Amino acid sequence: MGFFTSRLFWIALLVVAVAATLPLYVSGYILGLLTVAFYFGVFAMSWDLLFGFAGEVNFGPTFLIGTGAYTAGIVNNLYGVSPYFCIFIGAMAAVVAGFVLALPALRVRGPYFGLTTLVAVLMLQNFIVVFADLTGGEIGLTIPDVITINAGANYWIALGFMTVSGAILYGLSQSPIGLVLQASGQDPVQAGALGFNIVKHKLFAFVVSAFFSGLSGALLVFYFGTASVGTVVDVAVGVNVIVAAVLGGRRTVIGAALGAVFLIVAGEFLRPTGELATFIVSAIALLVVLFFPGGFLGAAMSREART
Repeated sequence: MGFFTSRLFWIALLVVAVAATLPLYVSGYILGLLTVAFYFGVFAMSWDLLFGFAGEVNFGPTFLIGTGAYTAGIVNNLYGVSPYFCIFIGAMAAVVAGFVLALPALRVRGPYFGLTTLVAVLMLQNFIVVFADLTGGEIGLTIPDVITINAGANYWIALGFMTVSGAILYGLSQSPIGLVLQASGQDPVQAGALGFNIVKHKLFAFVVSAFFSGLSGALLVFYFGTASVGTVVDVAVGVNVIVAAVLGGRRTVIGAALGAVFLIVAGEFLRPTGELATFIVSAIALLVVLFFPGGFLGAAMSREART
């Protein structure tokens, strides 16, 4: 409970409160940029739960994101049912896919787990291309419906979703389950010797990560109005998710959202520099990793602890 009485908690609460007022006085362009950033924030927080606490490097977060996104889009495209129902189906599909992937993946250790998840992404990409009549292939899948076309409403939905997701994921990370995950991530042999079921706890973390990733992916495509490999499945998207989580701070959960917002906003504002934008953002990320291994929030929390 120390976090909820800390200075950082009240700062975060103030930031969310101020962010909620932005639609009243900023342009639709800024709102759209932040809307996407908030969904990527949930991607990054979900990834941090699995890596930061369980110690499992998921190189394929877009497998879960893409499964949720494409399932929701395909259901809406084929049957024209409510977007809310499609979003639920997309999240459940991601949970099932995550569970099926995690069962064999968690039986291996080290880089083999990461390679297994990366192969899953490549398989999903291949599926999308082969079954182009169903998925839209390389062109992309058009979504007939959207939740709303109002920029402010879309922004509030994304902000609320990220805030609630962050609270749940952070609370979970600080619960007894989170402590077991952290112990198993640091020393699985010793944690197992203490009587903890390591595989069961890691499987739970994978499923939770899959749920929030799939749910966020489904919400994102109903915001875009389309699903494509480049936006929700591409390996480069997964790299950005991982970088965002590391930038924000490993084992902070909330810091991952901060890193995602930074990446999206910085990349957009540096777009006039052309190819230099990627180089500049990558250089900043490298400097943070080298000099602030705990990331943005990790460094801030360490400074607060010393004062």
